[in-house]
Order: sequence, then structure tokens, then C-alpha cells
Amino acid sequence: MRLDKYLKVARIIKRRTVANDACDASHVRVNGRLAKASYEVKAGDIIEVSFGSRTLSIRVTDVRETTRKADAPEMYEVLSE
Repeated sequence: MRLDKYLKVARIIKRRTVANDACDASHVRVNGRLAKASYEVKAGDIIEVSFGSRTLSIRVTDVRETTRKADAPEMYEVLSE
């Protein structure tokens, strides 16, 4: 699944267009490298998203095309906020 879609489905970023813009603006890293929105996310990847002065680090545990809001946190494990 594309990185921008994963960020939206996992409810880390509210909209896919915003996730795409964050990737284009170099606010998203995967496994320590800057990532484009088209990066293929897989289980075990570590994603870091910068929100201003705050950085959220997560480990991908599951990749699903769709999920309910209540089940979205099961798709990742928070490493640091």
C-alpha cells in the first residue's frame, strides 16, 4: 500500500492529500530515509512523521486497505511521540 494511503487509513493524518503534501515537503521518513508518497509500506517499517516541532515514530504492524476508526491503532505501534 502507498505511504500516503497508509497514513490516512491508519488515521495518523486525516486526509490523503495532506499525507501526500507532508511527504512532498520532506516531513515523513521511513526507516531513516525521506520517503515519497508512492513508497510501498510493509509490516516492520518504522515511519517518522514531523508535526511542527513534534515527531511521531511508529512501527507498522499491519497493512489493511480499509479499517474502522476503533481498529486503526492496531495497524501500528507507537515508538515515541
